[in-house]
Amino acid sequence: MADSEPATQTPLRTLIVDDEPLAVERTQVICVELDAIRVVGTASDGAAALRLAEKLAPDLVLLDMTMPELDGLGVARQLAEYETPPAVIFVTAHDHFAVEAFDLEAIDYVLKPVSADRLSRAIARAVARRGDRATQTSEWLDELWVPHRSELLRIAVNEVHRIDAERDYVRLHVAAPGEEGAESGDGGRTYLLLQTIAGLEARLDPDKFIRIHRSTILRRDNIRGLRHDGLGVWSAELMNGEALRIGRTYLSKVKKMAGR
Repeated sequence: MADSEPATQTPLRTLIVDDEPLAVERTQVICVELDAIRVVGTASDGAAALRLAEKLAPDLVLLDMTMPELDGLGVARQLAEYETPPAVIFVTAHDHFAVEAFDLEAIDYVLKPVSADRLSRAIARAVARRGDRATQTSEWLDELWVPHRSELLRIAVNEVHRIDAERDYVRLHVAAPGEEGAESGDGGRTYLLLQTIAGLEARLDPDKFIRIHRSTILRRDNIRGLRHDGLGVWSAELMNGEALRIGRTYLSKVKKMAGR
């Protein structure tokens, strides 16, 4: 007997939230062409969005970030407390809320003006994650968003092999080549993210990453070995042959990782 074709998934019930009428209209026009979703309502402010979310129980919320009184972040925080929270895609003209967005486990972060192709890709991610509620989730980050041209790129945390602090930013060294436009790094590419190294360290799985210096975090499997340079100074030798000095504050933790 031939295998039957997979059943067509029910479109995601979608709520659009934006205080700009033209933005709502533009988003609706794009959504009409997408079979994966069905718009069930629109709201022009955060309070109205929450009232409609309670009534309509949407699967997905396309949420503007900057609105008067209750902004998108505030709405997302309250939606996250629902027994069955909807997926959230932030739609905004500003790229500097990305850190807060991934802290709230948003599906995506789309910059205005919204293009049909970009929104379609974001919604495809929401569809792909539809069944994830049944799987066990981790408290640790598994992806990061970095500004790039007119959008934000998603970088899998497992692709990051080194993180360096640069004032209020961190530089992510990515093992595999990324998209054009990032700065070239040794063995991959690098991206700047507006985030403190301490804040990012707290969200990374300590079984996979270790901080060796106040300015450096390494993925553990990027460390080939430890080298004693004399006078109590130690360095971590990386897979590419580079050696990075280990800060005294972090030396005992790094040695413990090596079983010393």
